[in-house]
Amino acid sequence: MQISVPQILLVEDSADDEILTLRAFNKTNIRNEVVVTRDGAEALDYLFATGSYADRDANDLPHLVLLDLKLPKIDGLEVLRRIRADERTRLLPVVILTTSREQEDLLSSYSLGANSYIRKPVDFNQFFQAIQQVGLYWLVLNETPFQ
Repeated sequence: MQISVPQILLVEDSADDEILTLRAFNKTNIRNEVVVTRDGAEALDYLFATGSYADRDANDLPHLVLLDLKLPKIDGLEVLRRIRADERTRLLPVVILTTSREQEDLLSSYSLGANSYIRKPVDFNQFFQAIQQVGLYWLVLNETPFQ
């Protein structure tokens, strides 16, 4: 089942980065609903309709997952591993959005099936532009099997 307005799942434990991301989408006129989860366990509960999200329809998948790597409870690489291991979510577009500069994280992300890997710029304006470009590409230009 397809949701009426494609959602974005933002998996982000930094309140500041969450606010910046939401502002950038808003300024770009991307009006998709953004669901925010603040750790890897909550993200998996949301995606698979378990735990506090058990009432949610598991067939209503987000259009895009923006996934931080350095998360509490379950890290982003494990979240990505579980997304790709499940038939329902294995094709879901996942963009890694992280501060990590570790080459190992980059290689592991792509090895596990990330669609893109973006290092969060430290500069406010650069961060804003990066989020706008992500939104425009993944939500306007790119076609997914979930449309």
